[in-house]
Amino acid sequence: MTIRKVDQFELKGKRVFIRVDFNVPQDDKGAITDDTRILLSLPTVRYAMKAGGKVILASHLGRPKGKRDPKYSLSPVAERLSELLEKRVGLAGDCIGEEVENRIRGMGEGDVLLLENLRFHPEEEKNEEAFSKALASLCDVYIDDAFGAAHRAHASTEGMTRFVKALGAGFLMMKEIESLEKVLVSPPRPYVAIMGGAKVSDKIGLVQNLLDKVTTLLVGGGMAYTFLKAKGFDVGKSLVEADQIGFSLRLLEEAEGRMEFILPSDHIAAERMDIRGDRRIVKNSEIPADWTCLDIGPETIRSFTGEIRSAKTIVWNGPMGVFEMEPFSHGTFAIAEAIAASSAFSVVGGGDSVAAVNRAGLADRISHISSGGGASLEFLEGKKLPGIEALRKS
Repeated sequence: MTIRKVDQFELKGKRVFIRVDFNVPQDDKGAITDDTRILLSLPTVRYAMKAGGKVILASHLGRPKGKRDPKYSLSPVAERLSELLEKRVGLAGDCIGEEVENRIRGMGEGDVLLLENLRFHPEEEKNEEAFSKALASLCDVYIDDAFGAAHRAHASTEGMTRFVKALGAGFLMMKEIESLEKVLVSPPRPYVAIMGGAKVSDKIGLVQNLLDKVTTLLVGGGMAYTFLKAKGFDVGKSLVEADQIGFSLRLLEEAEGRMEFILPSDHIAAERMDIRGDRRIVKNSEIPADWTCLDIGPETIRSFTGEIRSAKTIVWNGPMGVFEMEPFSHGTFAIAEAIAASSAFSVVGGGDSVAAVNRAGLADRISHISSGGGASLEFLEGKKLPGIEALRKS
């Protein structure tokens, strides 16, 4: 079913509730350290403002556990948003109630009001009907632009949509849906998926869903060592999920003849996770019993980047090693550079992969960088996301 986009509504004079994802990282003093999520919301917010809507923004921030906590106030977000929009953004004292209703009644066309943290109310995460109705009563049009929260059936992402007639998606949400669907429905081949990160268990659904879609699956990072252990290699002290060895072996058997399942052939192994400690390049059969593998080696980098160069569709989720530490970052950054140099349609998801692309200054050379780690993972696993399904029903 087709989802209506924000620019398909008449917004002039309407109360436009936009669910955004302003769950931004902050330092110990509450200062925002990365405003990417705020920047991503601007096209939708600015459109609603210029269209004459009375723009009501709602988001969660952190985990206040259903209680009012000044540490998780959206006040710093309101300040940053005011700077970016070059217009004062008001901050309501709550997200429902008489004070909020009065603030909205006093709004003019193009005004922007940010509601206080939705998760100060336990009813938000519990998706309680009364709370959903209270939120719904604040608006004439509901727009969801918070892809990062779309996998949660909360009051502001799913519950209130049952009580608002005009439902739609923002520009960010639509870009996420269209880009992720592109790599799931008839993607151009060769199709290369690159999986990394710590655990096989985190990627089970994703690997299974991509098994019949991709041409080649490249596996690095900590999860590679569970697969190598399943193949009979001694991986030393490298991360292994013992309870996933049987599954990993079955997955390797299932992949045989259906697609190329490529594991690392060499590694950067270290005596300890320390930039000053001893480290060396080792083959699969040479991993010392008391050492840990912390990055893919040069032979694997050449193999993986060669596959990436031939691809027409690429999906990457998870780093190749402990990329936060310079000696073990080369594999991850080599993958990022190879994807950026490719002419393929590329999607990068997962917090660490996105961080690596941003640190390498390559973000503008990736076709799509997903703003929702957990949401993009579940979407690619083939799951139905409550926040998106609610919009489809309309």
